[in-house]
Amino acid sequence: MRHTLPIAPQFYVTAPQPCPYLEGRMERKLFTALQGDGVDQLNSSLSQQGFRRSQNVLYRPSCSECSACMSARIDVSAFAPSRSQRKTLNRNRHLERRATSPWATEDQYALFRRYLDERHADGGMADMDVFEYAAMVEETPIRTRVVEYVDPEHNALTAVSLTDVLDDGLSMVYSYYAPDLPQQSLGTFMVLDHIEIAREAGLPYVYLGYWVPGSQKMGYKAKFAGLEVYFGGGWVPVKNPAAFEADHHPLSNTPIAEQVANIQLPQGQTRRR
Repeated sequence: MRHTLPIAPQFYVTAPQPCPYLEGRMERKLFTALQGDGVDQLNSSLSQQGFRRSQNVLYRPSCSECSACMSARIDVSAFAPSRSQRKTLNRNRHLERRATSPWATEDQYALFRRYLDERHADGGMADMDVFEYAAMVEETPIRTRVVEYVDPEHNALTAVSLTDVLDDGLSMVYSYYAPDLPQQSLGTFMVLDHIEIAREAGLPYVYLGYWVPGSQKMGYKAKFAGLEVYFGGGWVPVKNPAAFEADHHPLSNTPIAEQVANIQLPQGQTRRR
């Protein structure tokens, strides 16, 4: 007899903790586990509703004080590279893209450590060891790829993206790159290349994680044409990022119970009460 875990997701809320993006504010997340049958459909459905994946968990900001953090994606059909982005593509044309199954390697971890030590030494992942890194990459119950960018002249791993394949696009779960090559704008290049991958595959969107107006860490996402954010229960085009204000009002978020009730689940799945 075959036994499977319940496919109906149950949602939880994390305890408040300091916000990593806006000083003086507290963050809280709504989350559910990716388990049982139908996880690919659940991942795609909830990603389309502003959720993000971390290993076998899907989460979405649900802060009690504001709604500044918004899930962001690029509409591939509405994207056209800027002059600066075309230069970035040209600077990195020598890099080879290699898409592999989600398997961690020593070269990846060495680059990952260089990136953290240089760019995010005080971040929440700063102490991640090789086993935790392997778990981040390999503990995925859904369709995931590791996209590596290699300098063939020196056989040097230069950039990496952990990428989920959704029903309607690519989701860049986590990416990192050589921190000593700022002139190559590798973070921007990986997004541009994922837009090209999505276009080649006929997928309409590239999901980038969260955009927070006013946060320097997230400012680069506003530089891509075709940017949309999940706001007020739907996807909204960001026509003018400079004029798009984050919502810091303490009553801007609906109650948790109402948020959960409004989540649309894949056909055949019902909410556990």
